[in-house]
Amino acid sequence: MTSGSITASGRRPRLFLAAGLAASMVLTACGGDEPDGGGGGGGETAAEERNENLTFATGGTGGVYYPYGGGIANLLSAELPGVTVTVQETNASVDNMLLLESGQAQMVFALGDVVADAVAGENTFEEPLDVCSLGNIYNNYVHFFTTADTGITSVEDLKGKRVSPGAVGSASEVTADRIMQAAGVDPQADIERVQLGVAETVAAIQDGTVDAGAWSGGLPTGAIVDLASSEELVLLDTGEYADELAEEYGDYYFADDIPAGTYEGQDEDVPNVVSPNILVVRTDMDESLQEDITRTIFENKEQLLTVHPAAEELDPATAADIEFIETCPGAQAYFDSAN
Repeated sequence: MTSGSITASGRRPRLFLAAGLAASMVLTACGGDEPDGGGGGGGETAAEERNENLTFATGGTGGVYYPYGGGIANLLSAELPGVTVTVQETNASVDNMLLLESGQAQMVFALGDVVADAVAGENTFEEPLDVCSLGNIYNNYVHFFTTADTGITSVEDLKGKRVSPGAVGSASEVTADRIMQAAGVDPQADIERVQLGVAETVAAIQDGTVDAGAWSGGLPTGAIVDLASSEELVLLDTGEYADELAEEYGDYYFADDIPAGTYEGQDEDVPNVVSPNILVVRTDMDESLQEDITRTIFENKEQLLTVHPAAEELDPATAADIEFIETCPGAQAYFDSAN
């Protein structure tokens, strides 16, 4: 693990540099000399004068944030002159917002419920953060997953089981705890709590030290793909709790299905709690840079699809339809021009 800043959870995240955009593990690249085609907009003079080194806080390697964030980092570095983006592995949303607040990261992925808490200064966040949105990037599906040999078929069945609700400082942990509470399962007292990232949770299920896990991520999530290829995967229905969560916490929770066939052996749609993923920056980021980053991402959808299928959800027509955080003025300028 290479050195990097210590996150709010006390974990030292990994920073990676790489060149070139690939469909597998893409990370970051140095800025190109000239933007082409779908590159960033904004003033030419401002772009020529830039010397921006941006840290992009993402998530763990087994999820979607890290590889997708790596693809975005490569894209921005290649298309925006004077801009270099480094992707950073973290414990995801809560970690990311605290890194953004401290100035250790300049752009982050974060899930809607955590973003809403950060903007309001609630729960983990003692004071409101001065942040804004570059858009809703894709939706997260809250997977509660296990294997057939555990006999677990519902969230209620988790009582007395060894359960990983997600890594400390992750949105998975926040949302999983809320879903368990809605199902009548005390996430502190009723389960044997083991806090791991998604890749580590899958490994623990495979070796029999954990019975079930929770993960809030895009479709498909690589670590769960791996589990389904070696075990009989069981996805638990969480969609029935979406209305209760929305009523209690906010309308950033809603219900949708994990479509049949998303994972090997999954023959039916599975109702899920869903929440949007937001690309968040500080409000003091230059507005022209906000606009150029937003434009470059949304106008290079096909390129990002080679990185992860979640890019299919990039849509400038709906990306600003978020009530719990203000859209950055530079991003709004792009969305207005695109729609």
